Amino acid sequence: MKPTIDWLDYDTEEMVAADKDCLWHHLKPHKLFEMKEQMVVVEGKGLVIKDIRGNEYLDATSGGVWSVMVGYGRDSIADAVAAQLKKMPYFAGAFGTVPAIKFAQKLLEKLPRLDKVYFSNSGSEANEKAYKIVRQASRVSPERKGKYKIMYRDRDYHGTTIGAMSSSGQILRKQDFGPFVEGFVEFPHCCCYRCPYDKTYGQCNIECARKVEDIILKEGPETTGALIVEPITAGGGILKPVQEYYPILQEILRKYDIWLIFDEVVCGFGRTGKFWGHEHYDVDPDIITMAKGLASSYEALSATVVKQKVYDVFLNDPANPDTRFDYFRDISTYGGCTAPMAAALESTRIIEDENLVENSRVVGAYLLDKLTGLKHFDCVGDVRGQGLFCGIEFVNDKATKEPVSEEQMATLMGNVLAQGVIVGRTNSSFHGLNNVMNFAPCLIITKEQVDTIVAAVSSAIEKTFK
Repeated sequence: MKPTIDWLDYDTEEMVAADKDCLWHHLKPHKLFEMKEQMVVVEGKGLVIKDIRGNEYLDATSGGVWSVMVGYGRDSIADAVAAQLKKMPYFAGAFGTVPAIKFAQKLLEKLPRLDKVYFSNSGSEANEKAYKIVRQASRVSPERKGKYKIMYRDRDYHGTTIGAMSSSGQILRKQDFGPFVEGFVEFPHCCCYRCPYDKTYGQCNIECARKVEDIILKEGPETTGALIVEPITAGGGILKPVQEYYPILQEILRKYDIWLIFDEVVCGFGRTGKFWGHEHYDVDPDIITMAKGLASSYEALSATVVKQKVYDVFLNDPANPDTRFDYFRDISTYGGCTAPMAAALESTRIIEDENLVENSRVVGAYLLDKLTGLKHFDCVGDVRGQGLFCGIEFVNDKATKEPVSEEQMATLMGNVLAQGVIVGRTNSSFHGLNNVMNFAPCLIITKEQVDTIVAAVSSAIEKTFK
């Protein structure tokens, strides 16, 4: 039976007015939009979205936050979700469901050195689960007693909850939300363009990685339980570590029995030209978190995946009164939804069958090359990236690397948008360093679409910095 109301039907003027009157948008200073109409997105196909006024845009952001991996309008994902909802929409994650089991199997096929999957519904929550695992292990495991501190990297981002923000190195994203959770310790970023040690790669000792050991010794190895990183720093400016970085980091962590957590929320599922971002490096994480591209954002889903040794910490005898509460006592309500698992299974099938990881590698290299060609502009200080994940850092002076202002970046972004192309940027994250334009299109992008994007950026640069 069809629904009695067509929920896809709308009146344009009513929606535009209600958008202003009813919605509280993310990451926007709303005072600026009281008298200005905001974009209302109504439709998407491939890489093209359409707004409520009928304007079309080529989206180089995969939905604004880098998560629609297989493009818009995939009927097969919608069909898989609908079929699963009709059969069984939900049951709490304390029990198994067929799509959850099947997708856990698929994830472990992609992560053969990991062993158990815990589902939840957002990247922030996936990281919170990892932190709770570390914290509880520091209480219930004799070998890990007292190892509760979690290290995080300057400029990395791990989520929007208070716990996740406590581990995020983006000062303006954290401003006004404290006090934060105790026991999170920051270490330096890995951006060669703005090296925290004023070194030049090839003439340095990878100090950005080696400094971690000094911080561990200062904090106390006996109190440090884990370290979390993004394989490539995303919202912090598209920062790709050099090849030596993670092997050095891993050697230090193993020396002090500290778990390594990789936050693959952005980099996973082909974004960087390999299925996982950490696969670009000789590294073996203990815990991996993921979301965004997990189901191509057709449904909300995240996962925390661990090695057997992590899982085994919580295998305690329930008949023993001293250990009966030492299982992982956590729940995620929406981790029991079955439709996201169906969407994830079909999205992953599409990525595999259409060879989209390879497309990310090949077209991503083309994108990086075309963006590098913009370095002849005086305002383009650095171009960096991996796969379909690239960034341009804009400066007012190439010699001093003085960053452009947020006002200049806003004007530049508007000039790109005016040509029917949507790109992203660092947004109110740092003092003076919100100057990186980023590109993370759906994995189905073509070289011709790359040309359109780069041409729009080039034209916008000329208009903005004339």
